[in-house]
Amino acid sequence: MEISEETKEVRDLLQSIIKSKKTLRMYPQNNPVYVKTLEDAYIRFNSFFDYKDTFTLKIKQNSIYYDAEQLYYNPEKEDNFALFFFKDGLREISFKKGLTQEEIEEFLRIIALDFDREAIDDDIVTLLWEKDFQNIKYIVDEAYLLDVDEENYQDTAEEKTKEQVTDVDDLMRAYADGFGEEDISGVSIVPLSEKDLQLLVKELEKDSSDNKVYKLVSILFELIYTSEDKSDLEDIYTFLQEAILFSMKHGDIHAILDVMKRAREVIDNPMLSENEKRYMRMLPVYLGTEVIMLLLADLLDSGVEIEEKVLENLVQFFEKNAIEPMVKCLGELKTIRARKSIIEALIVTGKKDIQTLSKGLDDQRWYVVRNIIYILRRIGDRRATEYLLRTVRHGDIRVRKEVIKAFGELGGKEVIHTLRECLDDPDMQVRIAAAKAFGSIGTEAPKRIILDEICDKDFKDKEFDEKREFYEVLSRWKDTEVFEFLIKTFKTTSFFGRAKNYENRACAAFCLGLLGNKEALPVLEKYKDSNNKLLRDFTYAAIKKLEYGQ
Repeated sequence: MEISEETKEVRDLLQSIIKSKKTLRMYPQNNPVYVKTLEDAYIRFNSFFDYKDTFTLKIKQNSIYYDAEQLYYNPEKEDNFALFFFKDGLREISFKKGLTQEEIEEFLRIIALDFDREAIDDDIVTLLWEKDFQNIKYIVDEAYLLDVDEENYQDTAEEKTKEQVTDVDDLMRAYADGFGEEDISGVSIVPLSEKDLQLLVKELEKDSSDNKVYKLVSILFELIYTSEDKSDLEDIYTFLQEAILFSMKHGDIHAILDVMKRAREVIDNPMLSENEKRYMRMLPVYLGTEVIMLLLADLLDSGVEIEEKVLENLVQFFEKNAIEPMVKCLGELKTIRARKSIIEALIVTGKKDIQTLSKGLDDQRWYVVRNIIYILRRIGDRRATEYLLRTVRHGDIRVRKEVIKAFGELGGKEVIHTLRECLDDPDMQVRIAAAKAFGSIGTEAPKRIILDEICDKDFKDKEFDEKREFYEVLSRWKDTEVFEFLIKTFKTTSFFGRAKNYENRACAAFCLGLLGNKEALPVLEKYKDSNNKLLRDFTYAAIKKLEYGQ
């Protein structure tokens, strides 16, 4: 299944840090590569902070996690980014919104140090402490700050970790012996680690009669085929509700699926009466009640592994009454994995009642609103447009960008005017998002709006990156009008405002390269040796793309 945008973004951000660590070690501070690396890292952090206020990495010996998602894993000792922090006791690093480029540079310079080869008296923790970062926080396990030889620190860390894990066989023997002893006064109680508790729970679960629920369900459904009395059917329905509740509390999704599949068989059986089927039709409604949805949310948040296919099969039984409690859960979930599961469930179930799903747009929490917009966008029902229009002026830029993206994918005449207004938003990112939405719609009206925007007298004063984005959107329309407009812009020279004119011409060259029309090559060739570096670089890139597709 395709990974979520959030997961991809945090993975890319971590990879940017790892890449920066290596790059900054190789180049001096005044080198363009060094400068570009810092700028790229700063941009990636700011992009992440558009959606979240804190980027927290949890560090283990060979892996790095963000929430419950494993972003990095390396079992080797050499070039192990996780072990690099772990050996000095670092267990968590948090980067907060407001992080400055100077702080990023100082942090990257610290981790870029070669502690193995350079004569460095301090460790990573000490160097971080000395910098007193305002927007970088960390948690240190002081028990791991050992005075050991550098070449043996990995082995020492491994041994220290192993000492904290109790062997499952020893644990179970102690558990069995403990119940056999009458006098427990001399027993030495050792605290259990989280792993020990998980192992114990699994062993205890094996010791219970898992088949009892399945046997009960089988008996109840057999009774449906033989019972004629209404009170009997009501009792059976009540017992099936209890079976669903019990199974959800114990995380047994398979047992719930068994109930729901059997109920569907009853509903599809032409030999049974409507009275018998009526109670079975009520089971999916019970499955979508708040009490069951909250238990499901807790189960997902607990980190218990649930196969995607099993969860997908469960969601197929949800009725529209499950939408409201799932939206409520969406604002309370703690882990990425759990949020992703509920979002995917709402994409499936939300189709049954767009109006109820859209009530989530009134939530006071920006991230809930943004998730509901994302869900509506994935559903792709244009009826959602009327509900989405009221969020376009939301106070949070992240929400505005998401709804603009939704408009671009949903399309329709009703969103054109709203997107046009977004081009005048005070925030550059919102304006760019609106332009890209027009490109996604791809009709004649959006093309005319983008052309008019580029031709506006104030457009030349915009930042170069914004202008380039608009020209890139314009490349979506590969017609004669756009081609001729770009050639004209590329050829235009001006004595006044020469720097801005060069920017416009560079953008036109960039767009010509994207169009793929080789008729532009003769014109581009004339300016590939321009005295202006920006124009020269973009012209050369356009020629290369047209000739070689690169």
